[in-house]
Amino acid sequence: MAKKEFLRKIGDEEDIAFSHDGYSAADAVCWAPGRTIGNIAVSSEEAFGMFEGKSGDDAVLPCQIIPAGKFRNGAKRWYCKTHQIHWGVKADYAATSESGEVFCSNHLTKMSYVVNPLEIEFKNFEEIGIWCSLPPALSTEDIEKRAPKIHVHKRFQEESNKLIDRDFDAIVCSYNENMGLFANPEITKIQVTPPAAFEFVRSLEEEREMSCVTCKKCGYPHLDLGDFARKPHKKHFCGNCGNDSIWSPEPIVSTPLKPLHDQFSNSNTYIIPDRAVNLDEYTGLKFELWASTPAVLWTANRPQ
Repeated sequence: MAKKEFLRKIGDEEDIAFSHDGYSAADAVCWAPGRTIGNIAVSSEEAFGMFEGKSGDDAVLPCQIIPAGKFRNGAKRWYCKTHQIHWGVKADYAATSESGEVFCSNHLTKMSYVVNPLEIEFKNFEEIGIWCSLPPALSTEDIEKRAPKIHVHKRFQEESNKLIDRDFDAIVCSYNENMGLFANPEITKIQVTPPAAFEFVRSLEEEREMSCVTCKKCGYPHLDLGDFARKPHKKHFCGNCGNDSIWSPEPIVSTPLKPLHDQFSNSNTYIIPDRAVNLDEYTGLKFELWASTPAVLWTANRPQ
């Protein structure tokens, strides 16, 4: 691995303030299409990164490489927590720069990000609904293709006006650590990203067997995305420490949103309307029509 060479001391680390024109270091949620990057699905730690704006889809984050046991041939193996890939094959050594700086093969992956995302706390006097926001199914205008978003509505109980009712690129849900949703007691925040919400809703719609398996080495929950979320399976891969020997008793799709959903969703029943809409009555008018999808989380004590 890379070695440090002492040049000179200019002060203690905690006394040096980092600054860079045009960039900011702040709490952030980052993700890539089809998968998460680093501990962004569930984390109690602050995610730091360098970002030019409040949100975007072009962030390139530095590697965070940690020891991860050995390969089958006995060679030492490392793991990049940022880009979720093992390091240590011959190609990795060959790609190491002359300066000795180590990068994983995914280090140029561009990620979407949100700086200082909306944080949702669950309070007894508030009703909170969280959905995976999709484009309209029918529209008189051209339907613009876009990635899923997170729709949030929040209101005080018994009141009709909503405090929040709009889409977000990503959000953070926080809860009391005494609830023990996960094996690692340090985890008190769940970062809800569009890929995670999208696959969760698909699993609900298609009635896939869902649960949340925990890594026995680091205690972090596992998130299946993309192809891994389409078919329940027993063997899983930890995105936090690189442990690839996590087994569930039965074939499942694993997602940290499942414990959150089970804890806070008070109603998983739905109203089937008996109304009918004749679109011919809206000829010449502009309209958009959305499909109803089950909520990722619904705290109200009434049907969705």
